[in-house]
Amino acid sequence: MFRTRALVVTLIALGVVGAGGVAEAQLPASHVDERDVHAIAAELRCVVCQNLSVADSPSEMANQMRGVIRDRLAAGERPDQVRQYFVDKYGEWILLEPRRHGFTLLVWILPPLATLAGLGVVIALLVRWTRRRPPAPSPAPPVDPAMSERIRRELETET
Repeated sequence: MFRTRALVVTLIALGVVGAGGVAEAQLPASHVDERDVHAIAAELRCVVCQNLSVADSPSEMANQMRGVIRDRLAAGERPDQVRQYFVDKYGEWILLEPRRHGFTLLVWILPPLATLAGLGVVIALLVRWTRRRPPAPSPAPPVDPAMSERIRRELETET
């Protein structure tokens, strides 16, 4: 009798565990490439470190964020949907590279324009400084009429 009960309890336990295993086995297994996880994590700012990406940060929060990225990719979301999830949760600040539209477009346009303007100023100054101007002729000093007369007489006596 004791053996029968033990056998029934064992079979029920195996059935429960087996049913759970069957249910898990029926879920579609989606393998997530770690390169995809790293690529998305490299675009997100760590909320703890703030100067590191989630891919490079050693913090526990970054580790959890990488887990969220992995889980969402395994659930079938596209990388842009995963990025948008973090933007919705933390705001545009979470992106290490701002998007190229709206107000953040200035972040992409102004630095090259400022660099070009600075180079233009430097070139204009270099041209201005290196251009040699002929010296302006100095005006002849006014001649004293008495001195002029003396020079004329001396020239006449020599000839």
